[in-house]
Amino acid sequence: MFYHFDVPGFAGGFVGVDMFFVISGFLMTAIIINGLEQNRFSLWEFYLARARRILPALMMLLACLVIPGWFWLPTADYHTLAAHAAAALLFISNLIFWRQTSYFEADAHETWLLHTWSLSVEWQFYILLPIGCIVLWRWWGYRGAQVCLLAIGLASLLVSIYASSRWPGAAFYLLPARIWEMLAGGMIWWITRKRPMIRPWARLAEGLGFILIILAIVMFDATLRWPGYLALVPVAGTMLVLAAHRSHSWLTANPLTRHLGASSYSVYLWHWPLVVLLTYSGQQDNPLWIAAGIVFSLLLGELSLRWIEIPTRRELGKLTFNRQQCVLGSALLLTGLMAVGARFLHVDERIDPAIERIARESENVNPRQDACFTLSGIASTSCVFGGETIKAIVIGDSHADAMITSVQQALKHPNEGVLDWSYVSCPTIDDLHRNPDNKDADCYGFNKWAAQEIAKYDRHIPLIIINRTSAYAFGEHNIKDKMHIPLAYFDQPQRTITPDFIKHYSAQLVKTACTYAQARTVYITRPVPEMMYNVPKTLSRAMMFGQPVPQIFISLEAYHQRNAAVWAAQDQAARQCGVKILDPLPYLCHNGRCSGSKAGLPIYRDDDHLSEYGNKLLVPMFRTVFQ
Repeated sequence: MFYHFDVPGFAGGFVGVDMFFVISGFLMTAIIINGLEQNRFSLWEFYLARARRILPALMMLLACLVIPGWFWLPTADYHTLAAHAAAALLFISNLIFWRQTSYFEADAHETWLLHTWSLSVEWQFYILLPIGCIVLWRWWGYRGAQVCLLAIGLASLLVSIYASSRWPGAAFYLLPARIWEMLAGGMIWWITRKRPMIRPWARLAEGLGFILIILAIVMFDATLRWPGYLALVPVAGTMLVLAAHRSHSWLTANPLTRHLGASSYSVYLWHWPLVVLLTYSGQQDNPLWIAAGIVFSLLLGELSLRWIEIPTRRELGKLTFNRQQCVLGSALLLTGLMAVGARFLHVDERIDPAIERIARESENVNPRQDACFTLSGIASTSCVFGGETIKAIVIGDSHADAMITSVQQALKHPNEGVLDWSYVSCPTIDDLHRNPDNKDADCYGFNKWAAQEIAKYDRHIPLIIINRTSAYAFGEHNIKDKMHIPLAYFDQPQRTITPDFIKHYSAQLVKTACTYAQARTVYITRPVPEMMYNVPKTLSRAMMFGQPVPQIFISLEAYHQRNAAVWAAQDQAARQCGVKILDPLPYLCHNGRCSGSKAGLPIYRDDDHLSEYGNKLLVPMFRTVFQ
């Protein structure tokens, strides 16, 4: 909770999930193996017990988000919330967020149900562990089941270590790279159940365990590849505390920690929407609001425990097995229908139309983006915008995708067209590699492919290069954990900005542009101004809270400071080989600042990509290409 509220000193607080997985594995293994030993384990009763524990508070949370959201959230946000609510009920949130959202990105704090990913992983573990134990127990007995689970845990650890560097999103969200943490807890239960530690060793183990946990919380941060081998630190610490089994320890048996333990599930459920609410209101950095968020998280957790968790468990426990199934199943069905209905139901003027209009600019993107913006492989889909007669080739990254329709509109005749070679996070710089955030993407290979393909086109067809060029050299402009970390490299991944890297980057930018300029006219676009905030979201959310609508802009001074090296390299290419410069500043910046909106509407769909409304401001700039 402290990590999510960004409390100083808890940069590694995300390890709480790893600790939770270990404890859960410890408890579930004990329940299952004890039941199998006594020949009284029931798979369906095990599932029902988990459902009694988890579903009532979860369904109440979803209802308390989906129902008020109808009267408050813009359509895009509301539909996303409803879809995520349905995924949470099906316990597949981790699969959804794996494809949509990085846990450590800034926009994660705008996802109301992101925290349910770990609950989904947990439920998937609940489903598989008892089935696996039953099968292994029948085939190989007590010892065989123990050895097989140990082998599965070691294999999962290796998967986690490998996938954390190669597929970080999958490693973080998916069960195969997480199950070793749960099985580690199970192994500790198995090892210590009949051979408890002697008192001095138990005290030492507990102390060492807490030291490891505290070190992980204090020393680790969101820049690490997680879980991977570093997760062994908090996992080992939790295993040591569990192995010590000091039931009367002052660290874990005092009234405060016991009470927090009792309400921890509800606190987990309710605290994250408060984190998101602070983000929506723009108060995520306000210490007073953060303190209030923490207090309300604990209060809501206490109320949820007393009014939902305990009463529902007590009352459901009085019913027969079949009646419990009916009650929980009916409640689950009703909540699911509410989520599905909210996702697909559309009512005009559900909220203030002015708020809706501004918020919808976040979806005002290239209408052919899904088909034409290349996300993987080494070859572009090569879409043509406009008529069949190719008059220009546009190459670049997502900023090229964001501007391609304005290039099309600048054409002189309807039968003329523009060839689109936009590729995700790939600047047009030879021999450059993107940092391995997306292993399906191959920027290096794509630029090699483009160099070969462009030679096949008539030399009279100009090439327009459009990139978010400065970000690859200097990192993100407004994400704290990614500032001053290059997004690309040549030989080895770069974690710091060095003069040699910038010199190499600039030289390769010039070399690439000049190589293309040997055969045809090359236009290169200056970087588009980057706003510090997501423009549609910031404006619409200010209106949602009845606040004055802010003026979002950056100064020309700040723009030139960030983009000076790129401008210098582009100017060198112009001098050296006649590359022509396209400058968007006269169209986007006035009176010493570059604004994020025009005539009351955002011209950006986020913080750095122009919307379809905003990119039309650059049509006069692109017309110079065809004059």
